[in-house]
Amino acid sequence: MTGCAVAAATVAVLLPYGGGGGGRTAPVAASRTAPGARDTAVRAPATCTDPEASLRPSTADGPAVRRVKERGRLIAGVDQNSYRWGYRDPATGELSGFDIDLVRAVAKAILGDPDKVTFLAIPTNQRIPALQKGKVDIVVRTMTVNCDRVRQVAFSTAYFEAGQQVLAPKGSPVTAFDDSLRGKKVCTAKGSTGESELRREAHGASVLTVPNQLDCLVRLQLGQVDAVVTDSALAAGQAAQDPSVRLVGKPFTTESYGVAMNLRDEDLVRRVNAVLEDYRRGGGESPWMLAYRKWLAADLKGITAPPEPKYRD
Repeated sequence: MTGCAVAAATVAVLLPYGGGGGGRTAPVAASRTAPGARDTAVRAPATCTDPEASLRPSTADGPAVRRVKERGRLIAGVDQNSYRWGYRDPATGELSGFDIDLVRAVAKAILGDPDKVTFLAIPTNQRIPALQKGKVDIVVRTMTVNCDRVRQVAFSTAYFEAGQQVLAPKGSPVTAFDDSLRGKKVCTAKGSTGESELRREAHGASVLTVPNQLDCLVRLQLGQVDAVVTDSALAAGQAAQDPSVRLVGKPFTTESYGVAMNLRDEDLVRRVNAVLEDYRRGGGESPWMLAYRKWLAADLKGITAPPEPKYRD
């Protein structure tokens, strides 16, 4: 599924992750490190007590940033099915959403042009493999930072906070992430935090996993499942898409979304954190707050500021 190129020199297309886009993404894996450059891995602390703490920001060019500049475009793994976050606007045919705006801010900071991006649509369970195999430079896809993931990929500081919550049809006997799920069928995305939580405690429900969270909404609409467990932020977008469903109960976890990168790309992590520092700056008129009001405020009310960054070195 390929979008239109913005211009010959500023590629902004959406490619599916996998065979369909293999020919377009192969050079990325081959150029993971600039010739003669030495990789510096981002090392997670031996004891994980604060996974949201990231590397301090810097605008210095290292091998990863130079790789992006030499290529002339940023390759970003995103969602194309999450309303308000990363989705194809049917009115314009363009990728839109809070995560998409953030990707463009990173491209503008590194390449001087927010349109110098190649977007790859990546299923939830392929976010980490896409980074490890060098298919993408960054993943901006409502990806929760946790101790398991920081051992596999590097994260920026948090750019949004949410929590796991239950989505169910209006009038459903399911009322929260509790024993009202007993005997029900619950859907969640494979490789998601929701899957981890349901594996830990399913409250007597049977669990169906699918590649993407939007697949769960479709299953719910078709009556094939009784409820969905997903991030409250994504669930709010799904409820906005379909007024026959609603969020029930309260979020039962607290989670931070981060921009994910390859563990070797320390300089890129620091550069993205510098972008986020600028993105948060400006109070109510910061780029972050403007994006929040544009995309999320109608469904996620009451947020007055972005999350504060945490740094570890």
